Amino acid sequence: MQHEIILSELARIFGAKFSAAAAMCESHGQDEGNHRPAPPDAVLFAESTEDVAAAVRLCAAHKMPVIAYGAGTSLEGQVTAPKGGLSIDLSKMNRVLAVNSSDMDARVEAGITRIALNRHLRDQGLFMPVDPGADATIGGMIATRASGTNAVKYGTIREQLLSLKVVTATGEIIETGTRAKKSAAGYDLTHLFTGSEGTLGIITEVSLKLHGIPEQVSAGVCRFPNLEAAINTVISVIQIGMDISRIELLDALSIKAVNAYSKTNYSEGVTLFLEFTGSKSTVGEQVTSFSELAREVGGTEIEFAANSEEINRLWHARHQLYYATKALDPEKSCITTDVCVPISRLADCMLQTRRDLDASGLAASMLGHVGDGNFHTLVLYDPHGDDVQKVESLSACMAQRAIDMGGTCTGEHGIGIGKQDYLEWERGASVKLMQQVKNALDPLGIMNPGKIFKG
Repeated sequence: MQHEIILSELARIFGAKFSAAAAMCESHGQDEGNHRPAPPDAVLFAESTEDVAAAVRLCAAHKMPVIAYGAGTSLEGQVTAPKGGLSIDLSKMNRVLAVNSSDMDARVEAGITRIALNRHLRDQGLFMPVDPGADATIGGMIATRASGTNAVKYGTIREQLLSLKVVTATGEIIETGTRAKKSAAGYDLTHLFTGSEGTLGIITEVSLKLHGIPEQVSAGVCRFPNLEAAINTVISVIQIGMDISRIELLDALSIKAVNAYSKTNYSEGVTLFLEFTGSKSTVGEQVTSFSELAREVGGTEIEFAANSEEINRLWHARHQLYYATKALDPEKSCITTDVCVPISRLADCMLQTRRDLDASGLAASMLGHVGDGNFHTLVLYDPHGDDVQKVESLSACMAQRAIDMGGTCTGEHGIGIGKQDYLEWERGASVKLMQQVKNALDPLGIMNPGKIFKG
């Protein structure tokens, strides 16, 4: 009865913005990962911070769970509703509120996607560089502490943030910072909410740094005889301070999948996708230096393009790897996981992981944001047979190995419901402190319950 009362009250207050239709709830109970779907009881399409705050206050009064939803592109079950509740969809909160070109910052609503934001900024010669591949919302990227292909030069979403507007678990609206580029005023609340996966509050507006669109961009590919040669080249590039924007490693199966899916014709072998940006003279020098370095360790088929159409085609093919791998065997499921290690341990970690994948007998591709030590595996498996146990074992071994090497169980996917055990392996007693923070900011436990922490 209590449940029906709150849904009826939400419907009365929000009208057409509210839906309890089964199909709508099901679409909001699953992300792009392979975790079990768990639909909410209802969905609210918020159109303002005030909508979010009013809904959270009502849910708090009735102890109903609240789950923030952006584009649904997360991979560790962050948007599922294992305890039911209200999914607050922020996709209609997609406005650019201000662009301060002289200060190189912008204020946006959390539901705007990165592609839409950069389309808006293009004419002003500015862009937001964080590129996780998927067209995620800015709020979702902050909630999962996203990074992606540009992180080696520009950093993750964390490094782009100035301030957040957040609706807390009690429905209070707070601002975590200012537009100033630095501050020593109190606790760093902006970064406390970054990576919290909606468990502490709901981000509704963001002030973030912008960057100038480079004068020259040159992207290319380079094939290597083996994984070790490619990784050692990456390490050399980083150590000598080459100003590289992106450097991605795809193994032979990844290239096979990309060729079949995106109709490209790259040679099937270990391949680096990379990009240099800057002035024309600087970019030319960097391309020449990289080519010489790569050839010394057996790099071949080195091709660079400065044409924007070719560059976009190259990166589009790379970003389609998840779907390309799935397309290799549409009858099977695909699980993707990631870890991140100090770059000096990257070769060992990837080579050992490759041996584990080969020994499992499962088809699996590997992709690395190798400029910052982050890599992913994409494994095809039968979800109804013995493959499930193999996949779980592979994922656990990969996480434990990374932790043992001084790394982390997730470089960018987050914890969600899929990596809770790994978080405890990695952080130990500090997980209790995280839980104390959660309990202090969300004493009723309504903010995205069941995520990050067990129970």
